[in-house]
Amino acid sequence: MTQLASLRLVSLLPSATEIIDCLGSIDRLVGISHECDYPPEVKNRAICTSARLSIHQSSGEIHQEVDKLLAAAASIYEINLDALTQLQPTHIITQDQCDVCAVSFGEVEKAVAKLTNSHPQIISLQPDTIADVWADIQRVGEILNVDWQPIVSALQTRVDTCRTQCQNLSSNPPKVACIEWTDPLMLAGNWIPELVEMAGGKPIGGVTGQHSPRISWDELIAADPDIIIFMPCGFDLDRTCIEAQPLTQHPQWKNLQAVKQDRVYITDGNAYFNRPGPRLVESLEILTEILNPQVCNYGHYGNGWTKFS
Repeated sequence: MTQLASLRLVSLLPSATEIIDCLGSIDRLVGISHECDYPPEVKNRAICTSARLSIHQSSGEIHQEVDKLLAAAASIYEINLDALTQLQPTHIITQDQCDVCAVSFGEVEKAVAKLTNSHPQIISLQPDTIADVWADIQRVGEILNVDWQPIVSALQTRVDTCRTQCQNLSSNPPKVACIEWTDPLMLAGNWIPELVEMAGGKPIGGVTGQHSPRISWDELIAADPDIIIFMPCGFDLDRTCIEAQPLTQHPQWKNLQAVKQDRVYITDGNAYFNRPGPRLVESLEILTEILNPQVCNYGHYGNGWTKFS
């Protein structure tokens, strides 16, 4: 294994940066993606990627731009080859799950093949479930020669605490719609349905371990969720509130049970739910607070989530 003192890590996705941090190796991180913002001290690292589209457009406009790029077989993100050349990384951590979420594995391979002054090892993450996230932490820890077991054990203990706290709170779990995108409507998949079940809810639409599906208004109305939680990929609380507003203009919005019962919420999907790293535990805590407000309080209200009105 590479000696710890000589490690030079580049992370091309926010969740990988957070995994490096939880493993106590953040001081070995020399480069990040343009989206990496946690922990705060990483913001002074060299930025190695950029996006070919603006996130300041509406959800619908962003979706159209993404479709155009993908239809043209073009990457949504660019890698700064000059930055990688200067950094001379020993390891580059990327992903091979979603070309929309971060730089694709293929793009990273192409970039590394052009490097002449270094030959970094590419670590590609592809998590679909909570267990996969823990396995990624283990794999990165083993490659970096870091003791990962206490870290994963502590994370799993927190998960078990939430799950135990929520067991048997209701014999009729509320139906929960986790909206990952607003135009078009998409429900959260992968690890989100699993988290909802742990928090004592019944997820609608999304399936654990599978990609996020689209849903029509007719399907949403037919499902008639008891709780609606907005968690758009890449958006914080303020932006999520803005993107959710157009849905309230739909003629059937006020007829949904979640709206009638005042159980519609917005979350910081960018910081929590859409990052498959250690802060998925905080995401679970947020869900337990939303679904079980009388018995669960982890202090995330106002920061990780709030009521939508």
